[in-house]
Amino acid sequence: MKPNLTTEHNLLFKSAYKGLKYFLEALLNFAIVYILSAVFGAFPIMNMLLSQSVWGWFFGIAIVILCLFVIAMIDDVDKDELK
Repeated sequence: MKPNLTTEHNLLFKSAYKGLKYFLEALLNFAIVYILSAVFGAFPIMNMLLSQSVWGWFFGIAIVILCLFVIAMIDDVDKDELK
């Protein structure tokens, strides 16, 4: 049975959604690696995962994805106003 819903999201919104999905998946994988390294006593890996440079990259990627969502929403609002 097919739903009658139409998904007319723009390409930027779809790309931002995929980026968010993979970003959250990467955060989950980092958490799993951190827990496993703590269990097995791999302290150098734990220190590497908690370094400022790694979290700086994650913070920067999160800001870029947030900006993509904001741009996609503004673009969608502009299209609705033009109709």
